[in-house]
Amino acid sequence: MTMKTTKTIKPADCDIKWYLVDATDMVLGRLASQIATIIRGKHKPCYTPTQDCGDYVVVINADKVQLTGRKLEQKEYFHHTGYIGGIKGIKAGKLLAEKPERVLMKAVERMVSRGKLGRQQMTKLRIFAGAEHTHQGQNPIVLDIASKNRKNKRSV
Repeated sequence: MTMKTTKTIKPADCDIKWYLVDATDMVLGRLASQIATIIRGKHKPCYTPTQDCGDYVVVINADKVQLTGRKLEQKEYFHHTGYIGGIKGIKAGKLLAEKPERVLMKAVERMVSRGKLGRQQMTKLRIFAGAEHTHQGQNPIVLDIASKNRKNKRSV
């Protein structure tokens, strides 16, 4: 009887691609889960959980991302200053107005594994608030996440 072995692939053997995602009127959580899948490489047949075989994702128009329900007024992002009693919070609506890239970055960051591999995979995510980006030289493939499910795009 022959033994069955699982083939693990090295990152050098993976074909790395660049994708361009337009976040205009997209629901934040649905967009973040699709991006997290791509940067982790789970959409590929050569997915290995211990290797970084994911693709690069460039997100434009992050300032036009939508939150459902009352999350703009209720959802709060916390950070600590390092001093006693130094916990600070900012509402999602205010953070989206001031630093829209950070809202999407935090959503994806919380869907990627925590640790060395997750930090390495997060370097493959590039987020821009406006329609311009600096990665035209990589010829990114346009990825239409809105057409995958009617709930992905919010009509306002």
